[in-house]
Amino acid sequence: MKKYELTAEFIEQWGKKLFRIKALISFGSVEAGELGGYVEKEDNLAQDGDAWVCDNAWVCDNARVYGNAWVCDDARVYGNARVCDNAWVCDNARVYGNAWVYGDARVYGNARVYGNARVCDNVMVCDNAWVCDNAWVCDDADYLLIGRIGSRFSFTTFFKNKDKGITVSCGCFLGTIAEFRAKVTDTHGNNKHAKMYNLAADMAELQILGEEYFDKLNTNKSEPF
Repeated sequence: MKKYELTAEFIEQWGKKLFRIKALISFGSVEAGELGGYVEKEDNLAQDGDAWVCDNAWVCDNARVYGNAWVCDDARVYGNARVCDNAWVCDNARVYGNAWVYGDARVYGNARVYGNARVCDNVMVCDNAWVCDNAWVCDDADYLLIGRIGSRFSFTTFFKNKDKGITVSCGCFLGTIAEFRAKVTDTHGNNKHAKMYNLAADMAELQILGEEYFDKLNTNKSEPF
């Protein structure tokens, strides 16, 4: 038995029709007859489990929401993204590309999770964080959002990647933390902005890679050539 249906009410986004959904039965905290958010097709939201799309949220393309996951408020899930288990995507968050959000993870605020990123377990990705590329964030210590800093007074996100290194997302820049430091030097030399960016990178290494790595790094820096 289906738990919801597509109604005749729709909106158009990116040349696609997205249909408002309506619960046919009561499940979880959803009551029969309750209107939800928008999906492009039934494949976007599982007919089993307690997963739901509500408010003005929408899910389209080949994205799927299933298990007990919720997508709500003004959130958007699209591309080949997956939101499952007990995960929540809400507020103005965006999950897209080949990204997965699962476990008990929460993505909210103005956060973006995309590329081949994985956000799982009890992680909360929020505010203006951008987690992307090959990110593998399964603990709150696996990413660090710092802002507003730099010449543009914007936000910089440091996150653990699948190789257990650190990737940095800063404006148009996306690369390893070593590449980030090199870019900072090329752009800012040793001015105030460079010092702040490098301090932020130090903090990210300490949080994400741990004290042992950070102590070893500083020991190597102090050794004579």
